[in-house]
Amino acid sequence: MVTGDLLTAARAGDGESFRALVEPHRRELHVHCYRMLGSVQDAEDVVQETMMAAWRGFDGYEGRASVRSWLYRIATNRCLNALRGGSRRPRTGAAFGTAPPPPTRLVEPSWLQPYPDSLLDGVPDTAPGPEARVERREAISLAFVTAMQALPPRQRAVLVLRDVLGFRAAEVAQMLDTTPESVTSALKRARAAMPHERPARAGGAEERALAGAFADAMERGDVPAMVSLLTDDAWLTMPPAPQEYQGRQAIGEFMRLVAFRQGARRYRLVATSANGQPAFITYGYDDGEPVGRTRGVLVLTLDGDRISAITRFDTSAMPYFGLPETMPADHG
Repeated sequence: MVTGDLLTAARAGDGESFRALVEPHRRELHVHCYRMLGSVQDAEDVVQETMMAAWRGFDGYEGRASVRSWLYRIATNRCLNALRGGSRRPRTGAAFGTAPPPPTRLVEPSWLQPYPDSLLDGVPDTAPGPEARVERREAISLAFVTAMQALPPRQRAVLVLRDVLGFRAAEVAQMLDTTPESVTSALKRARAAMPHERPARAGGAEERALAGAFADAMERGDVPAMVSLLTDDAWLTMPPAPQEYQGRQAIGEFMRLVAFRQGARRYRLVATSANGQPAFITYGYDDGEPVGRTRGVLVLTLDGDRISAITRFDTSAMPYFGLPETMPADHG
């Protein structure tokens, strides 16, 4: 069926025609909602809400905008509603099991999850609009998504729709029920608040070797070897925990006192990737246990031949990585 026939049939309530029109956009909508919300789980919920709202309201779709733009309008406004709700996600910090050392700084707890790169496989590699300013790889990075979470909700929406997806100001204004002038003003404020420095990425075999060296050192419990791979000003963060540690000495002390607990715990790291960056699922083994349980996800930010950030996430996003919750110590 051609698009016109699909539209007619979908407006008449034909479910198969509706799915043929909207399903090609589901994956990219999921990434869009993740950028807005910082959570894979929340993104999945909002995409489901978007599809239900689109189905219920499709007879009112007039076709003046593309189906894709119409879905982005629904999804963006659902994200804004979720952000305004304020109760959609926990705001508690991490439980370390032992007293952590004094942090470099304390920040406002924020909810953030890693985004498995496997979920990007089905996203169409369509060129963004001519007004996009942020490359696709940068727009899924932890630095970008983390910085997004500090923006007011409408500024987040404008920044993603304009600078990542390349929608024109008039299109964004229509999506958000505002004026192009308001969109331009919000975009200017959002751009000013976003970081402008980007880490230098070596790519390919060099990145894999660096990440592999970190994993090997952590599995051996070799804290000096781990911190030797860091930049002088590297950060260790653990959202939603408010404690953040900067520098080799502070990170090394945290690793010795908390991560390894005087050598009683050891780890196995299984390589994966998240947010376009090297990542590991960590399994912890206490006091010689033969089976380890997942302790979370580590995502590394690389800057040249060093690691500039370690972000440790809890286990809430584990189901999206497709790995088991437990693993025998002798797993190869």
